[in-house]
Amino acid sequence: MSPPVNRRRYDASRRQALARQSRANVLGAARSLFLDNGYSATTMAAVAAEAGVSVETVYKAFENKAGLLKAVFDVAVVGDDEPVPMLERAAVKENVAEPDPREKLRMYGRFYVQSARRAVPVQLLARQAAASDPAAAQVWEQMMAERLTGMTAFAHDLHRGGHLREGVTVEEARDVLWAYNAPEIWELFVIRRGWQPERFARWVSEALIAALL
Repeated sequence: MSPPVNRRRYDASRRQALARQSRANVLGAARSLFLDNGYSATTMAAVAAEAGVSVETVYKAFENKAGLLKAVFDVAVVGDDEPVPMLERAAVKENVAEPDPREKLRMYGRFYVQSARRAVPVQLLARQAAASDPAAAQVWEQMMAERLTGMTAFAHDLHRGGHLREGVTVEEARDVLWAYNAPEIWELFVIRRGWQPERFARWVSEALIAALL
């Protein structure tokens, strides 16, 4: 006789999978509509229709349009929607473990380019939306603050390893890293001047090596 099927466990796992897929559909639809139509012109109803879910589902998951914008950005930065903090990501751990400071910065350049391809368009969208929407302005400020937090951790890692050039403080290293990490730099070189991302990765890595080590 076959053992009884635990339908409750099966149903729960199936519901979770459907919820994850629904969330992914909403985030994908929101990204496309935001970038195609702009932040102001994109409505929660349009996102819901594009994703094939109810408007209530979108509001329940993201609260409002600004919350949805932030979620789209978070996925763009790391490439997935898994609840893993940036400092616990494999790429960051590999960078921390790398003993050669020059290779650290070259690894960082390559990782930044991978992330920037996805994230910078959303950052520039948020910057533009911040000029006229208070909620979007809060999201834009949060994006900048999170960048600063990440670059602060990177500066401390370089300092702990004894890699910073004499006279370069942790605070200066943080600010230099934060500046080169700004979406405006990518916008100038890659979007406006047409640099290939790989060229930008090499340039930013060597610029940081010269500025900090």
